[in-house]
Amino acid sequence: MDKKWRRLAPIGLIIALVAALVSIGLYIVFREINLYLQISLSLIIFGLALYVILDPQKAKQVLTGRQARYGSNVLVLSLAFFGILAVINFVVFKNPQRWDLTEDKQRTLSPESIEAVKRIPQPVKAIAFYAKSDVSSQSAQDSAVKLLDDYKYYSNGKFDYEVIDPNEDPAAAKAANVRIGSGGTIIVQMGDRQERLAYANEEEMTGALVRLISQKKPTVYFLTGHDEYSPTGTQGRSYSDAKQVLERKGYTVKELPLLADKAIPSDADGIVVAGPLKPITEDEMALLSDYVKNGGSLVALMEPEVFTNYNGAADPLAKYLSENWGIQLAQDVVIDGTTWQQLGAYTTVGYRYANHPITEDVQGLQSAFITARSIQATDTISDVVSTSLIFTNPQGSWAETDMEGIKNQETPQPNPEVDQIGNIPLAVASENSATKSRVVVIGDPDFAGNGNFDFLGNGDLFVNSIDWASQQENTINITPRTPTQRFMLPPTQVKLGLIILVSCLIIPGTFLAIGIVVAVQRRRRG
Repeated sequence: MDKKWRRLAPIGLIIALVAALVSIGLYIVFREINLYLQISLSLIIFGLALYVILDPQKAKQVLTGRQARYGSNVLVLSLAFFGILAVINFVVFKNPQRWDLTEDKQRTLSPESIEAVKRIPQPVKAIAFYAKSDVSSQSAQDSAVKLLDDYKYYSNGKFDYEVIDPNEDPAAAKAANVRIGSGGTIIVQMGDRQERLAYANEEEMTGALVRLISQKKPTVYFLTGHDEYSPTGTQGRSYSDAKQVLERKGYTVKELPLLADKAIPSDADGIVVAGPLKPITEDEMALLSDYVKNGGSLVALMEPEVFTNYNGAADPLAKYLSENWGIQLAQDVVIDGTTWQQLGAYTTVGYRYANHPITEDVQGLQSAFITARSIQATDTISDVVSTSLIFTNPQGSWAETDMEGIKNQETPQPNPEVDQIGNIPLAVASENSATKSRVVVIGDPDFAGNGNFDFLGNGDLFVNSIDWASQQENTINITPRTPTQRFMLPPTQVKLGLIILVSCLIIPGTFLAIGIVVAVQRRRRG
């Protein structure tokens, strides 16, 4: 080969080297053998071939000379070393292990959670909706991913998860009933059943898994016969939207004509009284009272009487709630002057929520009540603990007691002498610690009806009330962990001085002295 061509041979090696570096970079970035990586690998072969063609003698010398023999030994040892690493990596990948080195095992799921995830009968998938644009939710997303990783690790391949940005995939967000622009919601699915979590914590996740695993579906009955909202109809006073959400959560929803059946089914986990326009009879109330006394659950959504057909008749349900639970259904209509023009007459907004399991995932969301009455809770009943859940705007709202003016469609005006002004309670949740029974009373049934159910926090508030009353909000108690308290005591002045003396003077001085001694000895020998 001509010397001129041989001088160009190193260009082939340069091409091969650059292509090799580019190939490594492409694989690190894309983690797949795409078209660009294939072209780069081809250039490596092309560069080496070009080198051999332009200077075959040098190539032969490289392959057969003494350097080649030594180089081949190095190559064999290198291949063996990397081969061993590859085998170790493969074994570790196929048999992953985790060690929680914290003293109180804060990075390990509780035994109850591990047992629950191991009992999953079929594949479960969690879909976490977190918006990347929401910087405040980034830490929440990181915590959620770590938690989901833990469940996946213990599931033997039966639990998986996916993180979706509702802004980037609005179709998936709409299908899961997650609002575009929001996030922080986790949907856990198993077959045709699903659970919705607003908070990514172990107790919520394990409770959702236990409810999905459970063969028994909770059953909730809607009382009928008094012109209540119906969960089956789709026209007029209908709760069909609420029924669909409850059934997706795993509930069985049925109607209860109590006056005809004269008995409450044994499988009733909760009974809903959704805005009766006629009063419940004494016989029905006796059956409901016995049911609740024996640990049952009741959710009552009560319309202001001025908008019903009670016509002054006695209300056994109101009497029962007052005498047995200390819950007073006031004879008023709540007015919210701040929303009168925007949302219409008699529509009031839930301005503030108390801290309670029913309201914990609707904090920051408003809820609208179309015609509401105030619900007052007293602490006069033994063993009963009540919480006022929702309050109106402290400015511009009041509880109107002039029912004649309401009937005559007069424009209401607040009267501080007889009307309660601001912070009007609209809902109460009560629990009897002796009987374990629960009651939720909300002063408006319209907020959960079709057309209003999807308004901001309305639907969540209604479903959460059903969950809590029927004791489905937490099916399992996680073993609590008490973090080990650790304290760092600052060193005394003497100890601090010793630390500075040893670290800054003695240790460096020792090495300096050794260096001087060695240098002097070498000079004497030289």
